[in-house]
Amino acid sequence: MDKIFDALNDAQKSAVEQIDGPVLILAGAGSGKTKTITSRLAYLLDVVGVPASQTLTLTFTNKAAKEMRERAMSLISNNTYPPLLCTFHKFGLLFLKSNIHLMGRSNTFVVIDTDDKKKILKKINSDLPTALVASEISRYKNSLIEPDEAYRQAELTNYKHIAKIYEEYQAYLASNNLVDFDDLLCLTFKLLNENDDLCRNTSERYRYIMIDEYQDTNELQLQLLQKLCSTHNNLCVVGDDDQSIYGWRGAHVRNILEFDQDFTGTTVVKLEHNYRSTQPILTVANALIEHNRTRHGKTLIATKAGGDAVAVFNTHDETEEAKKVATEIRKLLDSGVRASEIAVLYRINALSRSLEEGLNRAGVGYRLVGGLRFYDRAEIKDLISYLRVIINVHDNFSLKRIINKPKRGLGKAALDKLELNSMDAGLSMFEYITTSTDATLETLVRKKSVGELRLFAREILDLQARSNEALYNFIDFFEDAFRIKETLKGLPDEAEKIANVDEFYGLFRDYITQNPDMSLAEFLNDITLQSDQDQVEGESIYIMSIHASKGLEFEHLFVIGMEEGFLPLIGDGSDLEEERRLGYVAITRAKIHLTLSSVNSRFYKGRRTELSKSRFINEAGLCEGSLRLEKNTSYKKGDLVRHKIFGPGRVEGVSKSGREFKLLINFGGSKRDILASFVEKL
Repeated sequence: MDKIFDALNDAQKSAVEQIDGPVLILAGAGSGKTKTITSRLAYLLDVVGVPASQTLTLTFTNKAAKEMRERAMSLISNNTYPPLLCTFHKFGLLFLKSNIHLMGRSNTFVVIDTDDKKKILKKINSDLPTALVASEISRYKNSLIEPDEAYRQAELTNYKHIAKIYEEYQAYLASNNLVDFDDLLCLTFKLLNENDDLCRNTSERYRYIMIDEYQDTNELQLQLLQKLCSTHNNLCVVGDDDQSIYGWRGAHVRNILEFDQDFTGTTVVKLEHNYRSTQPILTVANALIEHNRTRHGKTLIATKAGGDAVAVFNTHDETEEAKKVATEIRKLLDSGVRASEIAVLYRINALSRSLEEGLNRAGVGYRLVGGLRFYDRAEIKDLISYLRVIINVHDNFSLKRIINKPKRGLGKAALDKLELNSMDAGLSMFEYITTSTDATLETLVRKKSVGELRLFAREILDLQARSNEALYNFIDFFEDAFRIKETLKGLPDEAEKIANVDEFYGLFRDYITQNPDMSLAEFLNDITLQSDQDQVEGESIYIMSIHASKGLEFEHLFVIGMEEGFLPLIGDGSDLEEERRLGYVAITRAKIHLTLSSVNSRFYKGRRTELSKSRFINEAGLCEGSLRLEKNTSYKKGDLVRHKIFGPGRVEGVSKSGREFKLLINFGGSKRDILASFVEKL
């Protein structure tokens, strides 16, 4: 037991020893979450004497599962039978292997990956964007919506088509005994929901269940857990509502906020001692997150002594910002700081472009985590290929990349025929398209595509002529001709992709403003050189989005883009409280030094825009005379509202409840107290 309790603080010990009934461990950033959950598992097995086969511990990544397994096993003296500790989806796979026969299917099923899924969907229907269809089908499955229900819910024609594709896709999977990633949980829940004996036996088998990163669970995972705990309430979840940042991919922060409502008799333990950051950093983090109303509430306390004040940079534009950040990083490196202890974070991936160029100019090696370098992103490579063809219509390599973007009805077979025939004629593909008769082209591609190819060629030649004139407005003519941003609408990460395109357009305009006599070819040559990092060697600093930084920590941290519209991201369905949680996650990655950076102007949606500092700098108490915003509610007595579960109701009273507002709502005669953030106005 001493081995298990060594180095645990009082709150962690309390969490470890609370073994019966539902337990919610609210683990603040850097508070020893993994140590606590692995110690609790070891305590169950080694001290309480619970058989390992009766425990189930679930997390979200294989890396986290591996680390937790190793740490737990190092604390257990008798580890001949290891406990089941894996991801949600691995558990689903194991469960289906044993039970899918109850659905009349063989357990020899094959799990397909995302690429396989897209190929199947494209074979079923190639007219709608495959990424959009795949994303919607995933959403349906995680919401437990069957194809017929999806069809009934669809209001737009395209979504009715997607529902029909969903139906065909499901039939294809079943007939070929295939299972996709979402099915691993979806089918597991269906089996438990439709087979009472199986549900009871499974629940009795796993009598002690623990969940890591509970704030990242979605509705399906909650319902699955309720089935697994149907014969007992021994569920311990660990998470932090202040670090719930994945609402855009289906995670429900209400799962952790309302855990005590989903599982009655909950014991709550708060881990507030932070072992990562200095107090000045935590003071800023605490002040910022305090402005969120929808939270349990906790205050991080530093266990490290001392610490420098949080620095705030403000520069003229993104070029000056990148130069200043790169200069500061160079000073740190020259003073002996290891590059791997330095990171730069941003909310929007498009901001990496100016940062990458600034680091390159300063000779600072970097590694981009969780994404592609700006110039390597598909939508940017498409734009560069278009410009290359405009400069040189005989560039077959670039032409093949963009000739069907946007779609012009050209499949791979048609493109292969075009290329082969043009080679036989001794012409480039562009020459062959412009010199061949309609009748000749119709032997290779569909009649409708011939017209599309003619229009494509005319627009390329028109833009080629315009490229010999003043270039500042060139990009407007280009977007009008090919409507690149229009083709990205409806795709997963639509806003991110369009922001990247706007960043590229802004870069182009800025380049021409700075170099009015430069040609289109010189612009392309310049960015090609800037994006080439072959000269970078040795250990690198890290640059990444805030989302990609979750779970990481660095001694020296810079957060750029601290402006309204960038952090927080405003509009496009953004959630201000989730944006604030992103700011909190970013700040709490820093161990010793933290710098927050804002600019006065930045290219935004293709234009240079004057910007104001992020409200988060204000809220964190980093501006003199910063305002503490009083939280309020827009609800008043008599308002009609809708709740996700209870439906429509009328507000009969409003009262303060801690940092939140509580509404007394009459749902058709049944009155309930509900937090204001969990309803919407009608």
